[in-house]
Amino acid sequence: MSGDVVLYDYARSSAAYRVRIALALKGLAYRSVPINLAQGEQSDPAYTARNPQGLVPALEIDGQLLTQSLAIIDYLEQTRPDPPLLPADPVARARAVAQAQIIASDIHPVQNLRVMNRLKSQFGASHEAVVEWNGHWIALGFAALESQAPDHGLFGGSQPNLADLCLVPQMANARRYEVPLDPYPRLVRIDTALRELPAFAAAAPPPEKN
Repeated sequence: MSGDVVLYDYARSSAAYRVRIALALKGLAYRSVPINLAQGEQSDPAYTARNPQGLVPALEIDGQLLTQSLAIIDYLEQTRPDPPLLPADPVARARAVAQAQIIASDIHPVQNLRVMNRLKSQFGASHEAVVEWNGHWIALGFAALESQAPDHGLFGGSQPNLADLCLVPQMANARRYEVPLDPYPRLVRIDTALRELPAFAAAAPPPEKN
């Protein structure tokens, strides 16, 4: 396994954010190729030739082009298992994946950029209505995740796991949409601890301009 690692990326994509964290935790250097979703660059034929879905992230690694954030992270876990992002025990592993999927499968897909744009263009939703829509789904998922969060440590215990990788980008989205976080003290504690870790700090998007 050799060659350049190239990440097709958008700084504010939570899916790409997860992969940036995973690459940093695995100690993998990569070249970032920005794909500006806000400007529609994901629909450029040169990009859809690589990823027919026109989504980010996409990762070129080991002579392969991989898409979908959790699939990319699974490949990294299979090929570069240190440090592990999932426990070896099958039950603990299944639970960690399920917690990650609360975010990656249940919250994120209904509040990403293309869904928000569709709500506005097809259904005439106002900005305020879209913010309320996003807040509803984030709160619903966070309530379930809060009930499963540990009283101490991270979702992964002393080291981040897949659920932790998914949590931090989604917490950033929650703050962007001004979702009240007081009902989720465990998630707030875990997110705060994770964002202090070097790999998470290195993967974070730049501060938004006012």
